[in-house]
Amino acid sequence: MSVVRVLVVDDQEPFRNAMSAVVEETDGFDVVGAVASGEESVTAVADLHPDLVLMDVNLPGIDGIEATRLIRLSGSEAPVVVLLSTYDEDEFDHLGSGAAAYVPKGSFGPDRLVQEWDAATASET
Repeated sequence: MSVVRVLVVDDQEPFRNAMSAVVEETDGFDVVGAVASGEESVTAVADLHPDLVLMDVNLPGIDGIEATRLIRLSGSEAPVVVLLSTYDEDEFDHLGSGAAAYVPKGSFGPDRLVQEWDAATASET
């Protein structure tokens, strides 16, 4: 099994660090970068070629929804994007954004990371 390369995007350093720690503690996943804005995420995807982007919804500048759209439009090699925020799952509709899933930050952990990756990659085959 190859390692899943992950880009973490959150404007708040504590959340970037927490998400990065979850990724690093999960077998088969590795953080390749962490950035603080939607604009930086688009550039980082082009430079780092991650397999998965963990994207906060509320970002300065272009928000996570718009950044996700831009990333997913980048071509057939576009990474899977999972949106994260503090909203409950039933309060947020990610459909139309190009994101594979939405996960509340409070529910994010190794098991959920693996679950969402498996679901996203199963639907691409």
